[in-house]
Amino acid sequence: MPAQPQVEAWLARLGSERKASPHTIEGYRRDLDKLLRYMQKLQLTAFEQLQPHHMRGFVAAEHRGGLSPKSLQRLLSSCRSLFRQLTREGMLAHDPVAGVRGPKVHRKLPQVLDVDEATALVEGDGNDDALGVRDRAMLELFYSSGLRLSELTGLRWLDLDLDAGEVRVLGKGSKTRIVPVGRHAIAALRALGEAEGRAPDAPVFRGRNGAPISPRTVQARMKTLALRQGFAKHVHPHLLRHTFASHMLESSGDLRAVQELLGHADIATTQIYTHLDFQHLAKVYDAAHPRARRK
Repeated sequence: MPAQPQVEAWLARLGSERKASPHTIEGYRRDLDKLLRYMQKLQLTAFEQLQPHHMRGFVAAEHRGGLSPKSLQRLLSSCRSLFRQLTREGMLAHDPVAGVRGPKVHRKLPQVLDVDEATALVEGDGNDDALGVRDRAMLELFYSSGLRLSELTGLRWLDLDLDAGEVRVLGKGSKTRIVPVGRHAIAALRALGEAEGRAPDAPVFRGRNGAPISPRTVQARMKTLALRQGFAKHVHPHLLRHTFASHMLESSGDLRAVQELLGHADIATTQIYTHLDFQHLAKVYDAAHPRARRK
């Protein structure tokens, strides 16, 4: 069977059966389009014709073209996912990426705020006008519950149970999870509700004309507030998610619980924060241990 229709059929299934987001599907499409163009150069029309040496040549060509190690790993992952499905369906007798590896990725640790920095950011300058009330609630919820940007901008009042201290969010893959909300965030959200009203189906954080606030607006507001307070670090929504995860793991040591709170499908994604925590422990050790302190 020709390769192109197999790709289109698989992408359609990702959206309909696995509820993959349009962003995820588009990423797979870009990766597989690269593979299809490479096959065209080799005059290969079907995936059955691909062999591991073809795939190694494909990876090498993309590497020479300037694709980063991380992007190459994602590219191989996209190909593996497609080939795995075709094999399950009996449409592919062998795995063309068997034994094919991309260059090693040196994983960069995410930057986080310390507790004092996080507190200073969310408490802001005490501005209690309408914009200040909204910004305070927004930042408190980010730090309190570790939400993704898309999860926060999609919130409606019916998703919040402030009496129980919980928020229901729709995460990646259309998966719903319930996350605790801290007391400072609850107080800030109550203040926002009193100022703007709490119609159940209304957005919690509003932009123009009462519509849900846009992700770009949230990013711009955080940047403005951080600059106003003199932060040297680049402050963005995901920084508060990283900070939430790091502080939770540092205090609890419970990696599985942090995985559930963040909504990570794979615990390997959460394990990046164990490295951050170890960095903190190493600093404490170096400063405190009698045989580690510098003279």
